Amino acid sequence: MTQAQGGTAAGVPPVLVDDEPDLLRDQFRQLLRYPRLIAGGVLLGLLGGAWLGYSTSDTYVATSDVVLRVPTEDPFNPSIAVEKTLDMNTERQAATSRRTAERAAEALDFPGDPASLVTGLQVTNPPKSQVLRFSYTTADPKLSARRANALVAAYLADRKEQTEQTRDAMIKGLQAQLDPIARQHDELARELDGRTPTEAEADFSVKANLLNRITELSNRISKLKALDVTPGKVIRTATPPTSSDGPGWALSLGLGGAIGIALGLLMAWVRLVFDPAARSEGDVARALRAPVLGSLPRTRETDPLLTEDREESPLAEEYRSIAYRLAYDQRFADRRRLLVAAPRGSSRTAAAVAVNLAASFAETGKRVLIVEAELRRPSLENQLRAREIGGPSWTRDGEGEGWPNGRRLAVDAGESGGFELVPGARVRNVARALTSPEMSRLVEEADDPNVTVIVLTPPVFAYADALALVDRVDGVLVVCDPRGVHRSQLARLRDLITGAGGTVLGTVMHRGQHGKDGRRGRKGSRGAKGSRGQSRGAARPPSDTGRAGGRGAGAGVPDDEASTTMALRAVTPSDRQ
Repeated sequence: MTQAQGGTAAGVPPVLVDDEPDLLRDQFRQLLRYPRLIAGGVLLGLLGGAWLGYSTSDTYVATSDVVLRVPTEDPFNPSIAVEKTLDMNTERQAATSRRTAERAAEALDFPGDPASLVTGLQVTNPPKSQVLRFSYTTADPKLSARRANALVAAYLADRKEQTEQTRDAMIKGLQAQLDPIARQHDELARELDGRTPTEAEADFSVKANLLNRITELSNRISKLKALDVTPGKVIRTATPPTSSDGPGWALSLGLGGAIGIALGLLMAWVRLVFDPAARSEGDVARALRAPVLGSLPRTRETDPLLTEDREESPLAEEYRSIAYRLAYDQRFADRRRLLVAAPRGSSRTAAAVAVNLAASFAETGKRVLIVEAELRRPSLENQLRAREIGGPSWTRDGEGEGWPNGRRLAVDAGESGGFELVPGARVRNVARALTSPEMSRLVEEADDPNVTVIVLTPPVFAYADALALVDRVDGVLVVCDPRGVHRSQLARLRDLITGAGGTVLGTVMHRGQHGKDGRRGRKGSRGAKGSRGQSRGAARPPSDTGRAGGRGAGAGVPDDEASTTMALRAVTPSDRQ
């Protein structure tokens, strides 16, 4: 872990970020969360390898090499640059042309269309060479060799024929120029017989010019006739191959498996990139910029909130570890005021965390007070073994009526001791009750070094109740199922808490709850879907909560009316996407 750059504000601890190796390991572990995609990629790779092994198991390739040369009168002249007079790309196209195929088909007595003869032919040119490599592929090794040699012979014959035709045409053109000049020279020679040199001086000059021209044309014709028009030389004759050209079944399957693993990991990575859910502790910690204090196993809806058999229960030990980590956090240890809330969905797991943390703090000799700030659907009293006790003196002074001046319960936590509970009660104005002086006095009980106050609120994205209290506590403990909340929602939750003057101390992760039949509870799933719209926006300020709370359930209000309490939401443009 390394400290982030830029320094930190006073009183706020530095934000810790993962080192690159830790991030890579975390991402690799997250890729393994998609075994079906990885298995699908491996299966596709193996199928591709099997197809490659099957399609190439009976194919044979015969190869013949030909070194090309240009027509020259002196093949040993070092001043001739062959690579400048020979275009290998043009020669490759000529080797696979229809003219070559027709010549080869005639030599092979090929019954079909000559153009189909070159479908199995591949002509390549090794770099920096004047070599053409003819490779022919069929299912018969002897047929591959015979066709490769026939196509090589046809190509060389066609190239030689074209060269000879060009040479003959040039000789014919030069001869056509030479004949009239020779006749003119002979006629002038006859006229000059019997004449004195003085009289025929001008004609002798013309005769000499004609003779020079005749000599020049004759030399050019002689050179063309002496030209070596050999098109090339076969340096390797195609022979029937002894083995198929395919990589073999073992190599094909191994190659397909390797490519399949890479493909599966790629698909899993793409799925991970576009998956908005927080799939790991690292995702949750980075989104909230707070450590993950603990991870709870999946429980049943019928399990009690307070863990039984706290001496031997691994779950109780997990709660103790969370409590000890909080106790050593300097931001919490000074005044010991904690707010526990879930981002969305059901608050049952958050209530279980609050109750078990209270029992863990009670084991250390602290007096613990849980304030159930769930004033719409209070249920904590019915799920605990509690008896009513008298509240502090200020609750009997008549300064206020109703919650939280009402009842106070003592909860029996077995061998861990006990803690006190201020149960929630339905009120007509929720915001006024949460921001009342009486609520402030409850939280201020933690000023006593031996007292710890834990406040339990409804989900943050459902109601603004938690935001009305975050500035009165030392920190917020977020309880969430990472698979049921998006990373963007966790980041928005952090912004809401810090914007309201609070601090996120850490996160407790859990894996949801089983129903009575052992399956994942429908209630939790339905709540996660139903709260999707609520989680899209931030809660409004506490001042607006009072107006909405007036519509909620109050004393004597029927349950059906109480359930219609409006959740405060403010949808931002980015959330509508």
